[in-house]
Amino acid sequence: MTDNLTALEDWAAPLLANLKPAERRKLTGGIARKLRRSQQQRITAQRNPDGTAYAPRKQRDLRGKQGSIRRKMFTRLKAAKYLKARSDANSLAVVFLSRAARIARVHQYGLRDRPNRNAQPVQYQRRELLGFTAADLDLIRDELLAQLSQGL
Repeated sequence: MTDNLTALEDWAAPLLANLKPAERRKLTGGIARKLRRSQQQRITAQRNPDGTAYAPRKQRDLRGKQGSIRRKMFTRLKAAKYLKARSDANSLAVVFLSRAARIARVHQYGLRDRPNRNAQPVQYQRRELLGFTAADLDLIRDELLAQLSQGL
């Protein structure tokens, strides 16, 4: 995937150099918003960027309750309050903010963390919250081409 991203960057750099800063800012802002929406949809679908499902949650005994409580992971983490799209004329980023960034980092890389202050450290499964899919790379290319075709 990094080869595709590098190839896209090499292809797009000379084209972006021809745009004025205001046009680049408009382009990167639009792409950042669409990438954030794409990441939110992928998190809702519980999928890694390569299309595989997230590792399931650890089974817990909820004090013998009948039935099961099923909740999707990261329902609040993907909210616009925590998942932000940032851009300027030269860059764009989709990032998590505040405590959500710490939680996302633990899951993104499969790190060890304490669920609460008094708990023992737990090794979390790797669940890639942010990443580029082939559709995301196509989206970036299409947006760039659409912006360039407007200028002609």
